[in-house]
Amino acid sequence: MAPGGGILIPTRLPLLLTHEGVLLPGSTVRFTVGSARNMQLVSQRLLKGTSLKSTIIGVLPNSRDPEHDSDDLPALHGIGTAGIAVQVVGSNWPKPHYTLLISGLCRFRVSSLLKERPFVLAEVEQLDKLEQYTTPATEGVSADDGELRELSKKFYQASLQLLGMLDVSIPVVAKFRRLLDSLPRETLPDVVASMIHTSNKEKLQVLDAVSLEERFKKALPMLTRQIDGLKLLQKTRKTSPDNEKRVRERKPLNRIVGNEEDEDEDGDDTTVLERKVRAANMPEAALKVCLKELKRLKKLPQSMPEYALTRNYLDLMVELPWSKSTKDCLDIRAARTLLDNDHYAMDKLKRRVLEYLAVRQLKTSLKGPILCFVGPPGVGKTSVGRSIARTLGREFHRIALGGVCDQSDIRGHRRTYVGSMPGRIINGLKTVGVNNPVFLLDEVDKLGKSLQGDPAAALLEVLDPEQNHSFTDHYLNVAFDLSQVLFIATANTTATIPPALLDRMEVLQVPGYTQEEKVEIAHRHLIPNQLEQHGLTPQQLLIPQDTTQDIISRHTREAGVRSLERKIGAVCRAVAVKVAEGHPSIKTDTLIPGEREIYLKSDKVSWTYKTYKVIPPEMPIVIDHIALKDILGPPLFEMEVSERFTLPGVALGLAWTPLGGEIMFVEASRMEGEGQLTLTGQLGDVMKESAHLAISWLRANAKTYQLTNSEFTSPDPLEGTDIHLHFPAGAVTKDGPSAGITIVACLASLFSGRLVRSDVAMTGEITLRGLVLPVGGIKDKVLAAYRAGVKCVILPKRNEKDLEELPANIRANLDFVTAGNLDEVLNAAFDGGFQRTAGPPAAPQLTSKL
Repeated sequence: MAPGGGILIPTRLPLLLTHEGVLLPGSTVRFTVGSARNMQLVSQRLLKGTSLKSTIIGVLPNSRDPEHDSDDLPALHGIGTAGIAVQVVGSNWPKPHYTLLISGLCRFRVSSLLKERPFVLAEVEQLDKLEQYTTPATEGVSADDGELRELSKKFYQASLQLLGMLDVSIPVVAKFRRLLDSLPRETLPDVVASMIHTSNKEKLQVLDAVSLEERFKKALPMLTRQIDGLKLLQKTRKTSPDNEKRVRERKPLNRIVGNEEDEDEDGDDTTVLERKVRAANMPEAALKVCLKELKRLKKLPQSMPEYALTRNYLDLMVELPWSKSTKDCLDIRAARTLLDNDHYAMDKLKRRVLEYLAVRQLKTSLKGPILCFVGPPGVGKTSVGRSIARTLGREFHRIALGGVCDQSDIRGHRRTYVGSMPGRIINGLKTVGVNNPVFLLDEVDKLGKSLQGDPAAALLEVLDPEQNHSFTDHYLNVAFDLSQVLFIATANTTATIPPALLDRMEVLQVPGYTQEEKVEIAHRHLIPNQLEQHGLTPQQLLIPQDTTQDIISRHTREAGVRSLERKIGAVCRAVAVKVAEGHPSIKTDTLIPGEREIYLKSDKVSWTYKTYKVIPPEMPIVIDHIALKDILGPPLFEMEVSERFTLPGVALGLAWTPLGGEIMFVEASRMEGEGQLTLTGQLGDVMKESAHLAISWLRANAKTYQLTNSEFTSPDPLEGTDIHLHFPAGAVTKDGPSAGITIVACLASLFSGRLVRSDVAMTGEITLRGLVLPVGGIKDKVLAAYRAGVKCVILPKRNEKDLEELPANIRANLDFVTAGNLDEVLNAAFDGGFQRTAGPPAAPQLTSKL
């Protein structure tokens, strides 16, 4: 104890170096320490000490960030505040650190440094008397000093004026009132400066004011400025909501004394956040959850990991577009014009969009349709989705689902997991900022499945119109309305889409393009786009239509236009080289080495000047067939159909793949053996069964079609022979029932020794009785036959209705034969028909026995 009843601080104090705040006597501040010196001070002094003296440390403002601690100390501030550590909290997240709650006692001046490691220890001189902070309020400033007394009275009256402008029901304001009533007036500059809204630089000025008169002079302008600011705020906001009033009244106070310090530090943020939550116009259930989380957030210190998690959750809830939407553009004529300008063909897709617009005009509250565009790559499924969004005037967001094998990508993670986040649906809504965007779910047929769940099953709730009005993301844990979202899924095939998911979508087939459509697309869209990307103009490059047709037919073979665009890009690059070489800025004098002259002392290389004169090409550069061959090389695809029909046992079939329709050759040969059938070409079980069906039907009808084995004089064509059936190319897996009639025609050609017509392609499934059943993918298959130069296509009779989807020019240029049985197939596949010994058996007459 000091004489007179005062308490003296130790003359040797460990120093806490901090740059994040200024501790003044009489105030309480929370500091986060993470530097090496400060961590050693806490662990060796505060945590190991057992006496009150060990909890007293010096807090010194630091001119350098202690996180970048080094061996040499920075220039230390001369005056600091001795304080007592009333609370120490340690944490390892996000990195090891301590949080200290320190109450200021008095000022001190650093006399000398005793040591720098492991923490700073200094010899200090006490500047304030501690008894002034415990003297009753009645013992004010001495009456001998008139000026100091006047300053003290003026400061006290200003403090009362500030208190009168605030709401005393707020805990921090009530605390401020109690301090004014209990503390001596000479302590008010430190306490008030620590509580009102001031910068650290201003607090340092108060800290450096050792004399009481100077301290009043430094703090009084800060207090006056705060009062003037509140007056101006009250004048501009005469009628303000209760929540804005709370923000205004809490704004002047940035710190409070004691354990309520955290509440004041975060009061502004949480109040603003609460105002945002109420202004988000979210449903009652979501608002209730947010207010509950907000109440929990106010009780959490910022150093706890749960604080950041809860704050991130509330920020997401505020940013979601609960009630924000865009107004649809319902002008059907403008929509039709925009769609026609963006995409050529695709009539079915355009008609569906216009139907949606028409219904929206008649009924405003319409749920968003859930469409699925199925077609080969490169036909424009993704780009037409973007055009639909622009046509409707909506925001567009694409979600790539290819390879996704975790249901959390769709539904999100639960917040109990580390690193949890919402799913892609909620993230997409947050990105676009409206609740009625166009969502493109790309490659929905390529979803994976793993131990983390089935994302296709998670999509069932998203794409179900009866359920998605209350979609619940695991992260949000509250329902969100997706009924106004226009979902568009894209896929190459429906075979890999689960039936339950496929049932929830309206499937629209997007077939491949014809050659004429590709020519139009190239000259309307692809060529102008490539010219722009390569810095060329139509005055510099001209690609005639016959050259475009040559690229399409001989250098590409695809359902879409991606390869075509790449080929056009290659032509543009070649022309860009010619244009750049002929540009005037490229013509320069080039140094070339001349003859080497040998001297006695040194070698010397002489240089001569040679000028290359570059003649610019004539514009525009026209790409003809010769130039095309120089740029793209020899043709990759030739019309080889007729060349492969030189021997019996060859037939041309049509197949459907996710990449579009393809022609498929079927080859057969026979040799001496024991009547075995060999199948090669990586065939699936269904195709193998089709081959066995064809053999069985031909053996059963061998006499009818004179297919007997002449060498063995046997009615069975397989007697003493083996059959080898091959489907090129052998590296590609093949399956499906549509090759049945092609196998029958191939084997009939082999057994009869006659050639199948080289301009005929066919597709269809067969039965054991010789009936021809319908198959799918007719449009893609016919387009493939047309690209290959086929003149006649044999189809099942029940597929005749599918011919209506074909373009008129395709129907005009191809001959179609619809067959109901194999007899009609054989007559159409061979020149002059296929002879039989007797007419077809008459169908039995059926009579009712009822």
